[in-house]
Amino acid sequence: MFRLDGKVAAITGATRGIGRKMAVALAEAGADIASLQRNVNDVALKGEIESLGKNCIVVPCNMEDTAQVKAAIPTVIKELGKIDILVNNAGIQRRSPSVSFSETDWDDVIQVNLKSVWLLCQEAGKFMVAQQQGKIINMASLLSFQGGYIVPAYAVTKGGVAQLTKALSNEWAKNHVNVNAIVPGYIATDMNEALIQDETRSRQILERIPAGRWGTPEDFMGTVVFLASDASNYIHGHLLAVDGGWLGR
Repeated sequence: MFRLDGKVAAITGATRGIGRKMAVALAEAGADIASLQRNVNDVALKGEIESLGKNCIVVPCNMEDTAQVKAAIPTVIKELGKIDILVNNAGIQRRSPSVSFSETDWDDVIQVNLKSVWLLCQEAGKFMVAQQQGKIINMASLLSFQGGYIVPAYAVTKGGVAQLTKALSNEWAKNHVNVNAIVPGYIATDMNEALIQDETRSRQILERIPAGRWGTPEDFMGTVVFLASDASNYIHGHLLAVDGGWLGR
């Protein structure tokens, strides 16, 4: 039930961190990979996937460029023949007190974290609904449930991703298209480097995590394969927390 042989998976933000490990996990489970990425000259992931005996193409997709975002999924279908799995992992963060949060930062975060996710879901959904099969996996956040601190745009986008996941699920479940989201907790990645380096804040975070440690990108490998496989066929509109127990504390 967990094999993905013969499937095509498109993923954003896969050149490093959580996205990199998820792409590798999908390939290890049998899927061919389309990496939707801004820097098309970064072919490290492509090489790693191909070393596993799977096909990997690099598709230009700067998440700040609406035209590229809209063209990405049709390119995947043209080059690989179809799309079975979409993982919307790419995202950015801007930190500033709300009274001084710039309009530029607001627009950038909304574009990358929410609008581009919607457009990729819509393009993939057109194909998946027609073929009566597909898996869409969005990346939500603890801030889909909580307000965060000095990250107003990020909180808005992750709340929006959660609601988008549910809205699309309500429409497409009858077409055998599963739309779900992963909710990362505090994970040791570049995006959280500032928190990790803040000794006081890092200690406070760690004290609240029942598992007693920050998460790692490897913690998402099994999760993404589960949501991409037949093992999750009756799971729709769900936000699956990978947080070491944070939300239950």
